[in-house]
This record gives sequence, structure tokens and C-alpha cells, in this order.
Amino acid sequence: MNKKLYIVLAIVLMATMVLSACQAPATQAPAKKFKACQVTDTGGVDDKSFNATAWKGMQDAKTTYAIDVKYLESKQQTDYEKNINAFIEEKCDIIVPVGSLLGDATKAAAEKNKDMKFAIIDFGYEPIIPNVRGSGFVINDATFLAGYLAAAMTKTGKVGTYGGMQIPPVTIFMDGFVLGVQKYNEVKGKKVEVKGWDIKTQKGLFTGDFSNLDNGKKVTETLLDEGADIIMPVAGPVGQGTLAALKGRKTGLMIGVDNDWSVFYTDYK
Repeated sequence: MNKKLYIVLAIVLMATMVLSACQAPATQAPAKKFKACQVTDTGGVDDKSFNATAWKGMQDAKTTYAIDVKYLESKQQTDYEKNINAFIEEKCDIIVPVGSLLGDATKAAAEKNKDMKFAIIDFGYEPIIPNVRGSGFVINDATFLAGYLAAAMTKTGKVGTYGGMQIPPVTIFMDGFVLGVQKYNEVKGKKVEVKGWDIKTQKGLFTGDFSNLDNGKKVTETLLDEGADIIMPVAGPVGQGTLAALKGRKTGLMIGVDNDWSVFYTDYK
């Protein structure tokens, strides 16, 4: 084989290698995972109430759909805007604020960042904000039934309720409870009393927060002193104070909201 043939073969081989390299599939960067980001209210992610339930849903979504999840806890109300904006900077695919107290901060952020998606828990908007999914329930229907049942079960003829803060998402629970008791009295010809909330004047007992368990215990002790033997706190984790008070007095029953409180009862037996 002469030198010219060697040169020709070498050129052909090099051309083949170059073409093969060009035809090889390019290395692709891994696809970006969907990221869901939760902003808690001041109750924190382990409030045994709607913050904790929302975080459980996020974790379930992570397991089922292999997405990334993250949360920021709000220690005070001034953290709401700060935490939402932090997640906007992170370019989360969806931001989930938890609770009606985050309503204003969520609305402001959504209207300013129309390309971001939000899903707020326990709140809704009218008119609807296009990039926000609200969530609300006719909760007074459920508490109406709870009030009716409490009226049927009381041994003292007195039941009670109190709230965390006097805001519509709380008082609607209490309204339904009172209406249920009133319906029971009408149907059964009884006179069961409700302590802690006057549906006509819209005045009653409130702890002023959703985090101080001692306040919940004190308010519950007040209701027990007034004769109530079944109590429905509408105050998120503050309800643990009610359980503690019932344990201390060794009397009474509690109706929980936002979560299945029976799973926490064993801590107070």
C-alpha cells in the first residue's frame, strides 16, 4: 500500500470520527423539579392545626409526585410579606400561604408578580385574582352539627366556645356552634346555654393569638368555672391549652377544629 493510500485512509477515518461525534446526542441537563413553597402563619409548621396539615399535604405531594417542597415560618405578622417575597426571589413554582391573616400580603404579592402562582389556605378573594387559588369551606355547617351534638351530650346544660382572634374565619365557626345549640333547644324543648360567644352582639371570649397555650388554658378554666362541660376552641394550637385544662380538672370534653384532635388526646390522659 503506497503513501498516498495511507493518507486517503487517514482522512476518511478522521472524517468518520468527526461525523460520529456530531451525530451523538448532546448531554441534556436534568429537568428542573417543580418547587412548592409554604409560608406559615405565626402558629408555625408544627401547630397541630392547619399549618401542620398543609405541610403534611406538601410532604405527601413530594412523595407522590417527586417535587421539591420547602417552608418558611412566620414568627410575627411582619414576616408574612418578607417570607412571600423570599420565595418569589427563589422562583418557586407555587407559593402556599397558610391562613386568612396572610390574605393582604398574598394579594399584594400576586398583583405585583402576575407570573407567579399562589394557593392560599382558608381564604378567598372577590373578585378573583387570576394567579391565586383560594380555598374556603362552609364551615358553619359542620360546627352547627357540633353544636347540636354538644347540646345533646352536655351534663351541665352549658357548653362553651372561644376564639383565637375575632376575625370572620374564626367567628363563623362560633356562629355555627351556637346555631346548632339553638336548634337542639328548639327541637328538644331544652335550654342548653352557650358560654363564650353571643351570636347577637358578636361578643365573646378570645385569647388574642393563635400560639399562646397558656391563654387557651386560662380561657378554658373560665368556661369550666361558668359550668361548661363541652368546649370548642377555635384557636389553632391554642386548643392544646384546653386539653391541658381538662386534664387538670379531670372533667369536660373538647371539640377540636382544623384537625383530628383525638390523635393528640393521648398526651393529656
